[in-house]
Amino acid sequence: MIDLHSHILPGIDDGPGALEGSLAFARAAVEAGITEIVATPHVSWRYANTAASIGADVAELRGLLAAHAIALQLHAGAEVAMTQVGEIDAGELRALHLGGGPWLLLEPPFTPVASGLLEIVAGLQQRGHRILLAHPERCPAIHREPSLLSEMVASGVLASVTAGSLVGQFGSTVKRMAVQILQDGLAHNVASDAHDAVKRPPGMREEIERAGLGSLSEWLTVEVPSAILAGSPEIPPRPPYRPPARGLGSRIRARVRPSGERT
Repeated sequence: MIDLHSHILPGIDDGPGALEGSLAFARAAVEAGITEIVATPHVSWRYANTAASIGADVAELRGLLAAHAIALQLHAGAEVAMTQVGEIDAGELRALHLGGGPWLLLEPPFTPVASGLLEIVAGLQQRGHRILLAHPERCPAIHREPSLLSEMVASGVLASVTAGSLVGQFGSTVKRMAVQILQDGLAHNVASDAHDAVKRPPGMREEIERAGLGSLSEWLTVEVPSAILAGSPEIPPRPPYRPPARGLGSRIRARVRPSGERT
């Protein structure tokens, strides 16, 4: 699998505090079946990261992954806050694209109103950026006004759902939204948005299966992210969504303790 959204770099945002944590993160990613991962640290008012600093940290971590024989391919990228994107000059913003391609991972605000979101996205598209929207299921403004997401998708935006959202990591409302937009064809990728090896670990396939979306798993975690990193003009067509067989939900629930922890 290919993970397009992760906070694997150490000491740069709210991900691991040190290199040891990044190595534990990488091992957990490989264990979960991830072969490629994009480091997407926050670029925001709180975290003033730059393409140069991110690139240097990626190069250092790549060397350590090789030294420790961890078979994980690492790419550079960023998760750019909508509230910050207008303050970044054109060359820097392009350097923050995922894997050096045409796609920018854009983070919507965690507020009930996202004034100017459609206009900001349209402006970025006009300047040649292709937009991958991070965790729209967690954006209160999109909860209040779902048409925001459908309008952006109609304009060519792709949406990336966080795997943990599918299994209730961020609450039942976010879980319902995440599953619904995937079922409705308004999301095109599932990423881990992992921050460490324990509390928010990398993983995608199990969460997709538990949400009853297994028929889309290959498309969401391999085909679409591969096309994004390659800069392909189009993403592969979505396969038919097949609801889980009757009784699967109860079997999935049986694998989860009452506390919500995985068995």
